[in-house]
Amino acid sequence: MKKKTIIIGIESSCDDTGVSIIQNRKVLSNIIIHQKIHSKYGGVVPELASRLHDKNITKAVQKAIFSAKIHRDEIDAVSFTLGPGLIGPLLVGASFAKSFSMGLEIPLLTVNHVQAHILSHFIQNANINNSYPRFPFLGLVMSGGHTQIIKVNDFFKMEILGSTLDDSVGESLDKIARMLGFYYPGGPMIECFSKNGNKKKFLFSKPIVSGLDFSFSGFKSDVSQFIKKELNKNTLFVKQNLSDICASIQNSIAEILLEKVEKAISQTGIFRIVLSGGVSSNHEIRRLFLSFSKKDKKLEIFIPKKEYTTDNGAMIAITGLLKYERKLFDSIHITPYSKFKTFS
Repeated sequence: MKKKTIIIGIESSCDDTGVSIIQNRKVLSNIIIHQKIHSKYGGVVPELASRLHDKNITKAVQKAIFSAKIHRDEIDAVSFTLGPGLIGPLLVGASFAKSFSMGLEIPLLTVNHVQAHILSHFIQNANINNSYPRFPFLGLVMSGGHTQIIKVNDFFKMEILGSTLDDSVGESLDKIARMLGFYYPGGPMIECFSKNGNKKKFLFSKPIVSGLDFSFSGFKSDVSQFIKKELNKNTLFVKQNLSDICASIQNSIAEILLEKVEKAISQTGIFRIVLSGGVSSNHEIRRLFLSFSKKDKKLEIFIPKKEYTTDNGAMIAITGLLKYERKLFDSIHITPYSKFKTFS
């Protein structure tokens, strides 16, 4: 009987230390240690993040192995995030993964963080459909500094059709949240306060960007000018209208994303849409895309379950597994990168 492959995945691209163990495509454990200290600084402090990853990574790995109910000698390979991300945290994860690989004499597998978000849908029961998307499909990635539309022809054959020209959707939400007086991370706070708001109460201009690229800088500026203008007339404006402001902002962003995806469908003729990344957990974006899918029987929308939206080790482990099956092993001498590179 063929042995089932066991992969450990290590994610350390930003401020969450994620370690997961999967057997074939089933998650045996998925441990995430959050770094709450960054909220008081209004954003992630790279030096602090690196130190906390160094402190937490051994603990996370031990907990993942214990929760998976396996022995470390049963692990067939170690996968880790090579980039993009913050270089300090990436180096911590890389150093640990390399040592783990050498110590157990098992293969090393490097993972592109953006690619991993897309491939998280190939974890067993990882999305709300509980099924795997068929190729080709269009991936809308909304993670960290990335907002991209990607044509996915196969596991490791991906083509970027559109990217943000400035701020990503997540960065914009965090910056707008700061204007409203929320602490970091601000996106979830906007979502929380939007639930009882009127999403049509305030209208914001949508950026005019050619092709399938995005731009959220202008949108952010429009919101900023609107808030300043209203506060000059009424110093209590934000406090009195907070839910409606949040709902209107969120609705506008969801519509911007959907309009670009509709354009991508028209250009490619591909009707399978896969959402991924932290912002894909947003309830208004999920609602709008699900509503859109009901308008045409040809449309298939795949939305990740919330535990697989934010950075996690499981998405690194599944990508590692897919590379392991294709014998796409990496050298111990490979070095992390902070900025996005082409998919491998």
